[in-house]
Amino acid sequence: MRVAIIGAGWAGCAAAVEATRLGYQTTLFETTRVAGGRARRVGGAVAGEAVALDNGQHILIGAYAETLRLMKDLGIDPDAALLRLPLTLQFPDGSGLKLPKLPAPLDALAGIMLARGWSLADKLSMLKVAVGWQLRKFQCEPGQSVADLCRGLSPGAMASLIEPLCVSALNTPAERASGQVFLRVMHDSLFSESGGSNLLMPRTDLSALLPDAALRWLTAQGCAVRLGTRVQSIAPEGSSWVVSADVSTAFDCVVLACPPHEAARLVEAASGLLPGDWLAQVKGLQHEALTTVYAWAPGVRLAQPMLALPADARAPAQFVFDRGQLGGPQGLLAFVISASTGDGATLAAQVLAQAAQQLDLNTLQLVQTIVEKRATFACTPGLRRPAADVAPGLYACGDYIAGPYPATLEGAVRSGLDAARRLH
Repeated sequence: MRVAIIGAGWAGCAAAVEATRLGYQTTLFETTRVAGGRARRVGGAVAGEAVALDNGQHILIGAYAETLRLMKDLGIDPDAALLRLPLTLQFPDGSGLKLPKLPAPLDALAGIMLARGWSLADKLSMLKVAVGWQLRKFQCEPGQSVADLCRGLSPGAMASLIEPLCVSALNTPAERASGQVFLRVMHDSLFSESGGSNLLMPRTDLSALLPDAALRWLTAQGCAVRLGTRVQSIAPEGSSWVVSADVSTAFDCVVLACPPHEAARLVEAASGLLPGDWLAQVKGLQHEALTTVYAWAPGVRLAQPMLALPADARAPAQFVFDRGQLGGPQGLLAFVISASTGDGATLAAQVLAQAAQQLDLNTLQLVQTIVEKRATFACTPGLRRPAADVAPGLYACGDYIAGPYPATLEGAVRSGLDAARRLH
């Protein structure tokens, strides 16, 4: 059976690999020349030297079982490609949470009790809320936000743990983020398997972390990998689908692994024969931006590879990563603004001022600012996400497709694997 996968992001790469493994004749289309989608390599320069950056600073966690398994299957050693650390959300002054090496959930409970800079009231309120989540089996009402889940939590625990976790995992502020999706993330990472909450920080660019290896594997299997080829349209024709790019080709099945707005464009062109509710759900998605500000100064080294930062409207970055400790040029820092608002120039200026104030770094030079305006869907309470089945022979995958996880690399990979297993 001939299958077209449209999009070579993490979901598309996973779908193409799995479809090929299942015996399908796979063709992978990608508009750009670099695989990875919204987690890919981009070019940059530091001190006049070319360097590989990313279009957004991403990390993995130990609970990303399917992503880690796929990496191993493609010949990538996760221990070499990723720096594994216990969950650490500490601020420049040393306050915050750092989990000890204990079985889950004892590591989370001990980490809360040993959190530096937390008052006894902070610790007890966090334990009370966490126990309540467990007693309710990590379930809540569909309309509840993360802020609703944390009623009664002390302001200190909310600001130093819940808000950073929520905005990093869901890319949506706690007051309008889905409580149920957040609980699923908390259960699978902090209260399920040991090591699930570990931070896995890439030691290489994001394309090299998985997509490049997927393309090499697919090429070795004889698959057609069409980089730099934009699909103009898809159309049903009898029991087949005609995919029009530089030429028109008939396929038995098509998997839309492109961003939601691009998937909507392709589906809308054939909307006369396709169900309108799927298209309406995709068009109804709201999106959140993510901004990464890269800055450099010779000799700069943070106390840890990643630090949480106190964030507000004038100091927008929630995290900073020391790329020099992750295989990049020494002195290169990546400041992350989740659910960002505003233009790149303003955000970059605010981040440099924030670095001077909070990190005492006054000599940082701006390297590059990357604003992904549609980095993720807004993971709001009660959100109805589109299904993987679009029409007979037409499927969709991506981190926005219905599932238990927010817009994460694991969500994308799982969605791609699931789409491939639906082919028939």
